[in-house]
Amino acid sequence: MKTNIGLLLTKRAQICPHREAIVEFERNRRFTFAELNARANRVGNALLQQGIRPGDRVAVLLKNSVEFVETYFAVAKIGAVLVPINWRLVAAEIAFILEDSGTRALVYDSDFDDAVDALHAGTQGKTAVELWVRRENGDAGTPDWAQDYDTLTAASVEAEPPVGAWDDDNLFIMYTSGTTGRPKGAVHSHDGMLWAQLTSMSTSDMRDGDRWLLALPMFHVGCLSPTSLLVHRGGTGVIMRELDIGEMFRCIAQEKVTIFMAVPALLQFMLQTPEREQHDISSVRWIATGAAPVPVSLLHEYEALGIRIFQAYGLTESCGPGTLLLHEDAEAKVGSCGRPQMHTEIKIVDGDGKTIPMGSDQPGELLVGGRHMMKEYWNNPQATAETLRDGWLHTGDICTWDSEGFVTICDRMKDMIISGGENIYPAELENVLAACPEVQEAAVIGVASKKWGETPLAIIVPAAGTSPTPESLKAYCKENLAGYKVPQLYELVDTLPRNPSGKLLKPELRKQFPGPAPF
Repeated sequence: MKTNIGLLLTKRAQICPHREAIVEFERNRRFTFAELNARANRVGNALLQQGIRPGDRVAVLLKNSVEFVETYFAVAKIGAVLVPINWRLVAAEIAFILEDSGTRALVYDSDFDDAVDALHAGTQGKTAVELWVRRENGDAGTPDWAQDYDTLTAASVEAEPPVGAWDDDNLFIMYTSGTTGRPKGAVHSHDGMLWAQLTSMSTSDMRDGDRWLLALPMFHVGCLSPTSLLVHRGGTGVIMRELDIGEMFRCIAQEKVTIFMAVPALLQFMLQTPEREQHDISSVRWIATGAAPVPVSLLHEYEALGIRIFQAYGLTESCGPGTLLLHEDAEAKVGSCGRPQMHTEIKIVDGDGKTIPMGSDQPGELLVGGRHMMKEYWNNPQATAETLRDGWLHTGDICTWDSEGFVTICDRMKDMIISGGENIYPAELENVLAACPEVQEAAVIGVASKKWGETPLAIIVPAAGTSPTPESLKAYCKENLAGYKVPQLYELVDTLPRNPSGKLLKPELRKQFPGPAPF
């Protein structure tokens, strides 16, 4: 049987046409699977009528919405290739992605009129866009060089469009966050997304009729993949256009949400939000998180609420899945990101490419394999060759694994600090500092040192109601770290810079605190 991700919606609409597929919380718009499929067909047929063909790139600059979801499935059905764009980017950054991907059509929210007007005028860089489709969210009106989304789709038909892609054909190009240099476009196929969904469904606790809160941005794989998965599994996607923690609790209570994803920092903020006490969130069964380990104290607080925490490690390049730490292992294996998910393989290699056996304390690079890995980086053969080698995705993450196969991320290869000839992994220091009562968040970077070559600098967001000092923080570190690992330098800040998916932006910290150390 051939795979086309768009046809999953067709099939789901046949199996349970009257089940709720999508809820837009803020606008209270609700669509069954039959209605969502009909809307996707209208979009697909409209794009074909406008000259979009299999293989053409269709970019979306849309906030979380039914329009994003139906465009995704429409593009999949007709064999075009979706390019989700981070709507927090400025026009020049968007222009790079449109030009690099060779995008022919851009579907955008009127929220981004200023940026798109500049893109159309060419003042922010050249693009190959020929078809501009604007989704109205206000009263400004669509310019004469663009098509109105609602008018265009209303004039289309609900019949199934001709299928234009199968199996290993390209489904979407998702650009990485670009924390170092220009972003790279990870290319995923229909078959790859199918295996990502099968992997997630067979490793985590997914059930028929689950209601998943889609609050993270859909331009990120951590939301796009679950959006696709819900159609496959027959669950309901509850969409929040933008994340607002107070409104999120109201949404969970009203829509009886059972699952959602959140970065660890958000888990902490949720417990401190007054609205939590005002709404019944007992419907939530589990929360998936990633990007950093969850402290045991936080696990216990969520256990008291009847909520389990699943800790995941994944990448844009793996279409999401990588490893998963199940709730029952979380306390015994604190700091770990778990074992490889179903249909996923891993190995850890040293600098010579030799496999490091389980149970060794030796850190090495984590390699991930499986049918859900990306095909390539779009238009970037050098980066592809560096990352995909001998059937393995080289993650650039340094880790160890114990005798039971549990993986612990030490740090990024590029973030490792070499101080006095010793390797220091900032993530280890950050995990220790995160457990300090005076610390809400911590980041560690290396700065130049005349004496040591490099030395760790700890950047701290103080916990509410505390007043940490370099002396108190250093004393805490001395109790929990080997002497050579203890940061000698500390800076207190109000917030740490993060990208939309919650990833810490260490390049920004390096710019803010360039050093050198005074020793």
